[in-house]
Formats: sequence, C-alpha cells, structure tokens
Amino acid sequence: MLRRIAAAYEADPALREELGQEILTSIWRALPSFRGDASIRTFVARVAHNRCIDHVARRAALPRSAPLDESWASDAPSPLEALERIDQHERLTRAVRSLPLPLRQVAIQTLEGFTPAEIADVLGVGANVVSVRLTRAKAALRAILEDGR
Repeated sequence: MLRRIAAAYEADPALREELGQEILTSIWRALPSFRGDASIRTFVARVAHNRCIDHVARRAALPRSAPLDESWASDAPSPLEALERIDQHERLTRAVRSLPLPLRQVAIQTLEGFTPAEIADVLGVGANVVSVRLTRAKAALRAILEDGR
C-alpha cells in the first residue's frame, strides 16, 4: 500500500524509493502518537499521504513526469494483454497524478480499498466532503481518460 501511495505522487523511480524511505521514517516517528482512535491502517495511510504532500510541495518547481516503472507488468499469458494492461495502468496513473490534490487523495485511497469513512479519518474531513470529492475525481478521471483515447 505504501509503495502504491508513493507511486501515485512520484513518477521517478529513484525519487519514489527515497519518498518510500521518508514515509517509513515518518511512520516510525509518528507511532508513539498513535492513540487508537482509528485503525492502524488509516493512521499509516494518513502519515504516508502527509509525507507525500510534503514531498510534492518540495518538488513543485521540478518537472514531475518520467517514464513509469516497467516492473508493474501483469502476469497475463499474452504479451499483447500485458502491454495493454501496462498502457492502462500508465494512463490511469498519469490521470490520477494530474488531478488536483484533494481529488487525488480520495482517488488514491479509494483505489487502495479504503471506505469513505476511513478516507474521512485519514484526511480529517467529513464523509460528505469525501463523497463530493470522490464524485468529482471520478468525473475528472473519466474526462481525462476519454480525451486520451
């Protein structure tokens, strides 16, 4: 989950690895403040997302586009199916990266399988706000992906 969250914010493999280390360090430092109000999974995700936001803010002036890691290939039996899946994954990843930060956050966490209530806990917003952002994120992703065809 942490690698996928980092990948949603950073395209460059070397910087993504560095971001992963920063996330783990942040989680380690934040664990003593875990009160148990939410699940450990949402706590870890919140720390990871906060670290990613800091990372993006530091790198805002730098170009963020780079080729995606080709190790994301599927185990599909056909090479054509594997290439199609890689293309779909790259398109979705680029589309998610292009979303404004509030929409990107809910999209990433939804793709990770978080419920709207868990997303609300992670982001520190209400469930209605999450629902609105998710609806907008879906519409934006749909538009981005349809324009790219």
